[in-house]
Amino acid sequence: MTTARDLMQVDVETIAEDESLAEAARRMRAAGIGALPICDRVGTPVGIVTDRDIIIKCVAVDKDPARTSAGSVEQDVVYTVDVDTDLADVLAIMEDYQIRRLPVTEDERLVGIITEADVARALPEKTVGEFVAAVCAP
Repeated sequence: MTTARDLMQVDVETIAEDESLAEAARRMRAAGIGALPICDRVGTPVGIVTDRDIIIKCVAVDKDPARTSAGSVEQDVVYTVDVDTDLADVLAIMEDYQIRRLPVTEDERLVGIITEADVARALPEKTVGEFVAAVCAP
C-alpha cells in the first residue's frame, strides 16, 4: 500500500505566521518553489502561503510585502494528512478540495509535503490527466 510517507518530499521549507511576505518570497525564490507551509512554534502547519497569495492578497492591493505577515494571507483552512494516509485518501482530499500541495504530519508536526507532481509520478499514466483535471478544475 502506498502511503503519504512514500509520496512526500521531506526537505520542506516553511515560514512562521509573523514573518513577512517579502521573506516568504525570498525563500520561495531560493528554493525554486511556489508555496510555503506556515507553521506555529512547535511545527504544526496552520496555513500555506503561495506566490499567488503574495501577488493577489498583498501586491495587487498595494500592501507592502516587507510589512505584511505570512499569517495575514493564509487560507482559512489548511488540509493535512498523516504520514500513514493511503494514496487513495490523499487523492480524494486533493481532488475534493482542489489542493495542489498537501502538508504531511506526524504527531501533528510537519514532516513533509505532497505536491501535485509527486502524486502524478505515483499514478498510472492513464489516470494522471484525470487527477490533474480534478485538482485544477474551476
